[in-house]
Amino acid sequence: MAEKIRLAIPSMAPGGLGSEMSAHFGHADMFTLVDITAGKIAATALLDNPPHTQGGCMAPVMLLKDSGVNAVIVGGLGARPMMGFQQAGIRVIAGAEGSVESAVKAYLAGKLASAGDDIICGHSKTGECHH
Repeated sequence: MAEKIRLAIPSMAPGGLGSEMSAHFGHADMFTLVDITAGKIAATALLDNPPHTQGGCMAPVMLLKDSGVNAVIVGGLGARPMMGFQQAGIRVIAGAEGSVESAVKAYLAGKLASAGDDIICGHSKTGECHH
């Protein structure tokens, strides 16, 4: 049986393969979900990013877990979502930028690595992300 993977990529509106990745997980307009079967894109779907007021930083983590996501490709994210993904068993992958499609292609080509604490954003008092 072929391995099936469901990726989530934080995306800017309107979402989809042609959209730009959001540089920061929590500020994404939505998530583009990409189902991979036998090393190829089998399907895509869109999921709105819930407001932080509905469960704080963990709301999107739980939404993705409940949507069957196995891995998320991010540019940057905070410490709480990183910990949440680790607890949920969702692999965090870093190293992609540009379009959602280019991130998926880089993943399929084995060019992206599992993320560590080096991608965690430090927020300033102005709310800027420094990753």
